[in-house]
Amino acid sequence: MSLIKVTNLTFAYEGSFDNIFENVSFQIDTDWKLGFTGRNGRGKTTFLNLLLGKYDYSGTITSTVQFEYFPFVVEQKENQTLDVIGDIIPDYLQWELMRELSLLQVSEDVLYRPFASLSNGEQTKVLLAALFLKENSFLLIDEPTNHLDMHARKLVSDYLRTKSGFILVSHDRSFLDNCVDHILSINRTNIEIQKGNFSDWWENKQRQDQFELAENEKLKKDIKRLSDAAKRTSNWSHEVEKTKNGTRNSGSKVDKGYIGHKAAKMMQRSKSIEQRQHSAIDEKSKLLKNIENQDSLKISQLAYHKNQLAELEHVSIYYGDRTVCSDISFSIAQGERIALSGKNGSGKSSLIKLICGENMTYTGTFRKGSQLKVSYVSQDTSHLQGSLTDYARQNGIDESLFKAILRKLDFSRDQFEKNMAAYSGGQKKKVLIAKSLSEKVHLHIWDEPLNFIDVISRMQIEELLLEHAPTILFVEHDREFCNHIATKIVEL
Repeated sequence: MSLIKVTNLTFAYEGSFDNIFENVSFQIDTDWKLGFTGRNGRGKTTFLNLLLGKYDYSGTITSTVQFEYFPFVVEQKENQTLDVIGDIIPDYLQWELMRELSLLQVSEDVLYRPFASLSNGEQTKVLLAALFLKENSFLLIDEPTNHLDMHARKLVSDYLRTKSGFILVSHDRSFLDNCVDHILSINRTNIEIQKGNFSDWWENKQRQDQFELAENEKLKKDIKRLSDAAKRTSNWSHEVEKTKNGTRNSGSKVDKGYIGHKAAKMMQRSKSIEQRQHSAIDEKSKLLKNIENQDSLKISQLAYHKNQLAELEHVSIYYGDRTVCSDISFSIAQGERIALSGKNGSGKSSLIKLICGENMTYTGTFRKGSQLKVSYVSQDTSHLQGSLTDYARQNGIDESLFKAILRKLDFSRDQFEKNMAAYSGGQKKKVLIAKSLSEKVHLHIWDEPLNFIDVISRMQIEELLLEHAPTILFVEHDREFCNHIATKIVEL
């Protein structure tokens, strides 16, 4: 066991006015299994790069271990997988590699195939096996789940649970809960570490948020009461002071010493109240800094003139002479939230394309309501560029609602002014989801919408879907999201 110590870490990108980290201090035990969570754009990958020594910063980071980053960059994907692993770890032992691959349920034959021919899931597992052959290293694992189906995520999570000495960036709650023993969280104003899994951290956060909201209300009332008392005391002091140079109603001479003493006591009391008021304001200013945006929104979906929007009966889809999926039957009714579930390559995206109206080769019966309006969120975000205002105008959506949804999903005001091409992967996915929820349609179809999206935003998207109950067909490998949202699951 050794420690990684971060002391007074401050960092900002060149040309930026705002610090991403400011005087951050904490320490990490190298035997811990740390889940790393925080909103998109808060600096998770930046922090990993600082550990790797890629940027200059002020403060200190001290460690007796080397850091290794995942995913590795594979320059020559046409090479055999065995050679790719050899490039990453030249001195590995064959039996150790086979042990790791066996734990990840990867067959030996993949080693003798070009790396490029492996599925995304197979590539992820092979690179993870290589990562854990690194000795005397603390591992920085950055979003390994984005190309894994639900079955593969459970397998990789079980694998990581047997390991230790890593920071894992993931937005999948079930994945984190299964394999970490500490949470490193980047909040709005600080970085903190808590023992336990994600659910433990989230429960503590909600408890802290509720405490701060209650304290905030109490202090607001205290400040108003003290403010009113200060005004009254000040008025009394002023009135008493005025009598010093006057006379009593009886015409007798004024006792200036007595009145002066009384006025001074009033002033002293007024200052005491004012100090308590300032103290309460100071206490109030320490609250609510890490509470996330919870604005309520009004989203409406078009009602269709029939209850049933689409139906598939014994549908099989083909690419050339290859059968992608076969004998699929299900219907989509108004108000349903249907999860398409199955391993990668089982035909989920092909079914979505068919329902969206793409020209697909298929057999069986497929019926879709006439004049049915569909909103589609694809996996691809590479087309996003230009301003949010222009994007809203081009797509004919309400710009204020579109931006209100993005605000709820933690877009800051300055993000609204940026070119979308400069957004992170998670921010781009939020743009597509906000656009979809702003469109007047009968049916939403989302293909892996949550890739790269932070965990708190995922929960807020769940809240929006449960509150406004749009009809939706979706593919998503986040188990918690599916459990909370789906009213029906179609297993492929």
